[in-house]
Amino acid sequence: MKITVSPKAQKWFTEELELETGDNVRFFGKYGGATNVHAGFTTGMEVTKPHHELLGSVAEGGINYFAEETDDWFFHGHDLLVDYDEKKDEPTYFYTEDN
Repeated sequence: MKITVSPKAQKWFTEELELETGDNVRFFGKYGGATNVHAGFTTGMEVTKPHHELLGSVAEGGINYFAEETDDWFFHGHDLLVDYDEKKDEPTYFYTEDN
């Protein structure tokens, strides 16, 4: 699984969550809402260290973004693009088939 975090999203995470170099942000699936490929589930995020084997990760601006293998049920077969919606002032999550 490939995770991509846009520069605008990176800035939002750093400022809004008051992240510092070396911090970690986990993405996971949670009940409720929808994504462009999921019905009834949406993308959650939390500031935490990894507790399980990683499914995918990327380091941007000194911050580690990751998903754990325990969430493969949600991410299976997809890559994740994290971007920023200026009108809503929040991150957006878009899924594509993994290569």
